[in-house]
Amino acid sequence: DKTRMEELSAQANAYIRPSPSAGSLGGVARKTREIIILCEAAGFDTIFVETVGVGQSETAVHSMVDFFLLLMISGAGDELQGIKRGIMEMADAIAVNKADGDNKTKAEIAQRQIKNALHLFPPTESGWIPEVKTCSALTHDGIAEVWEMTERYLRFVKENNYFAHKRQQQAWQIMLDYVDGRLHERFYNHPVIKRELLSYKNKIQEGTISPYQAGADLLDVYDATK
Repeated sequence: DKTRMEELSAQANAYIRPSPSAGSLGGVARKTREIIILCEAAGFDTIFVETVGVGQSETAVHSMVDFFLLLMISGAGDELQGIKRGIMEMADAIAVNKADGDNKTKAEIAQRQIKNALHLFPPTESGWIPEVKTCSALTHDGIAEVWEMTERYLRFVKENNYFAHKRQQQAWQIMLDYVDGRLHERFYNHPVIKRELLSYKNKIQEGTISPYQAGADLLDVYDATK
């Protein structure tokens, strides 16, 4: 959200582009990958992708980035409740924000809780041990440490060749997602399918056909048009 980044948006070497997530699986705009490539081609060597924080979006973004940082806020001692295990397992690091004023002690408690929880997770594919930092966007305390950790992670994965390996995996995933998207478009935009969809919807709601059989029939109809 550019409106929350007044200082950053005023920087000559920074570019902020909001990406609406409507209609995109996982809450991430469909063209996010292409935007990343475009920004890299334009000379931006550091690119941040902020998710909407709905769970599935994190999974999608993880397949696009080199470093995955989970941002958390300390609360009333229940920081680990409601956080999906899968998201924490994906994180290369966790930053507990708002570690300032009266909330600083709570943030440090949350940091210890999260560190203890991470010990229960299996080793990461990269070999990196996820770290937990506290920081404050208000006072800027801890921000430099978070960035130093990010750079240290990148040096680590480049030295053990995981960086190149992950980029190869991401390239393969891009191809799979592209094919999925194009097949989805071709299927639902086909005039015959558009016509038959309503008919099968009525049959399913009337209970005269199972959803699985309806799906199989529609695929057969589509195959017959080719």
